[in-house]
Amino acid sequence: MASTEPAPPSRLRAWMLEGLSDISKSKGRQLPKPAEPAPVHKGQRWWRVMCLTGVDYFSTLGYQPGIAALAAGLLSPVATVVLVIVTLAGALPVYRRVAEESPHGEGSIAMLERLLSFWKGKLFVLTLLGFAATDFLITITLSAADASTHLVENPHLNSALHDKQMVITLFLVALLGAVFLKGFLEAIGVAVVLVGIYLGLNVVVAVAGVWEVATHEHLVTDWSTALTAEHGNVVAMIGVSLLVFPKLALGLSGFETGVAVMPHVEGHSGDTEEKPTGRIRGAKKLLTTAAVIMSVFLIVTSFITTVLIPEKEFQPGGQANGRALAYLAHEYLGNAFGTVYDVSTICILWFAGASAMAGLLNLMPRYLPRYGMAPHWARAVRPMVIVFTLIAFLVTWIFDADVDKQGGAYATGVLVLISSAAIAVTIAARKARQKHWAVLFAIISAVFLYTTVVNIIERPDGVKIGACFIAGIILVSLLSRLARAFELRVTSMTMDDMAERFVRDIASRRIRFVANEPDKRDIAEYREKIEQIRADHDLPAQDDFVFLEVTVGDPSEFESVMNVRGEVLHGRYRVLTLESASIPNALAALLLHVRDTTGGIPHIYFEWTEGNPFTNFLRFFLFGQGEVAPVTREVLREAEPDRTRRPRVHVG
Repeated sequence: MASTEPAPPSRLRAWMLEGLSDISKSKGRQLPKPAEPAPVHKGQRWWRVMCLTGVDYFSTLGYQPGIAALAAGLLSPVATVVLVIVTLAGALPVYRRVAEESPHGEGSIAMLERLLSFWKGKLFVLTLLGFAATDFLITITLSAADASTHLVENPHLNSALHDKQMVITLFLVALLGAVFLKGFLEAIGVAVVLVGIYLGLNVVVAVAGVWEVATHEHLVTDWSTALTAEHGNVVAMIGVSLLVFPKLALGLSGFETGVAVMPHVEGHSGDTEEKPTGRIRGAKKLLTTAAVIMSVFLIVTSFITTVLIPEKEFQPGGQANGRALAYLAHEYLGNAFGTVYDVSTICILWFAGASAMAGLLNLMPRYLPRYGMAPHWARAVRPMVIVFTLIAFLVTWIFDADVDKQGGAYATGVLVLISSAAIAVTIAARKARQKHWAVLFAIISAVFLYTTVVNIIERPDGVKIGACFIAGIILVSLLSRLARAFELRVTSMTMDDMAERFVRDIASRRIRFVANEPDKRDIAEYREKIEQIRADHDLPAQDDFVFLEVTVGDPSEFESVMNVRGEVLHGRYRVLTLESASIPNALAALLLHVRDTTGGIPHIYFEWTEGNPFTNFLRFFLFGQGEVAPVTREVLREAEPDRTRRPRVHVG
């Protein structure tokens, strides 16, 4: 019967999966070769990359002063000073250390991943990914919501758009997704322009606000009198500021993004992939400069907005709610300048969503496909963009496109990531026997853990949405791992000289392998195994065999590189030994490799596994062993659809 060629993929499917490296396309005919090393990326000057981080970090000026005033009231400037101290003395040293320990953009999650193995490590990483998804997705939705707020509250547009905030927010989220579907190339140039214009306009607003305060001395007097009457003394003010600090945690966003963009930072000519000293130095400059700039703006803007804007305007429905600096721009510099400021704020807030989307597309494919916990199409950009955009639609609908309602979820994601980074660098300093740094980072960790817990208690919405992301990621991950359990999961294979000699020798006859679970490895074990196989399968005594023995390493790993070693035991038994996360997948990969290198069809012989089939399958799924014989056959069936070329599996 004539074979038919498979139909070519549709143009839509080819476009959606453009750039996807799908191992399953080989269908086992040949193991994939290791990827060629990527060309060295020249990178950009650190201050330009800082602008890419800045579209996320600096854009919080669009809503942070209003949120601070809403949370702390008259105490907002004092509480903001506390936030700045924590930023410069806490978050900044932590992420400078993260830049040293993880210079390729993996961040603190990769640092913690190295500390744990087996399934507990995978589940821990999935939990952190859930909070990272909370951080980045809420960045997209909150920024879009605040951009729409600036648009709706513009005096020229308010009458026409006052009830259209949800529609505008969804449109901005969809537009962001459309940009990534089209293809998101080099964004740094755009970021430099947006950040330069936005910070320049904020300087104008800040100077105008300070001038207004300086020329109307009663404003400061009225504020200080009201503050003293409300809180009594400085000690009480600091105490209350510490209590409300968790609500201001949005001002700490941007550090994780700063580490994520490290691969874009230009290094020195002497940098190596293992030790990119110049890149690390540039990243530290990036983090420090961004933190200092943001700290100055936060202190100045929190002061002028608190003193100049009536308290009722910060409340939901007020003209300064979610747009305090825009309110000042219109109030003191005119509607024309205010409109320019609104446009600038809308652009940078929308582009902050682009920064967050890029972070998601960089973070999720880095872990989930490697764990086998995402389908193959998760390696492609466009399908993931659609998934994240739909989730952003759902989050926007749940929070009613409200900036204040999303603050808790955003703060939770930010604080969990910063806390995990602080813990990671504490452990790293302790392992390096840097006692003083370890103590300092431990104190910083305690501060951020306290802040995280308080934020969760006061604003449980954040941990609820984070828990939803975590549960969703874990559920989808486990289902994907289950669906991909029978894939050929060996990315490449090498054989030592002895192993290759065994294969060449046996290829001149019928290729027969015996799967053996190593025990004492004494002469009796191999002699009895041969006798059993010959009796079960009625094989002649003169037939030759090579034993295959797989040692399970970390069964929670999915893809692996396999090294095959040959040895002769007791002067007569030839054994190929290999280590893998899964016995059946390793055996199937070796059989296909032998077939491809010799041109012969190998045979492998098993004995049936005793016990309940379902229990044995769970042993395979979780621990890489169990129903070895039928699972090996199933992996071969999926990898090689042509039965005439499929290695033979015999069970007795």
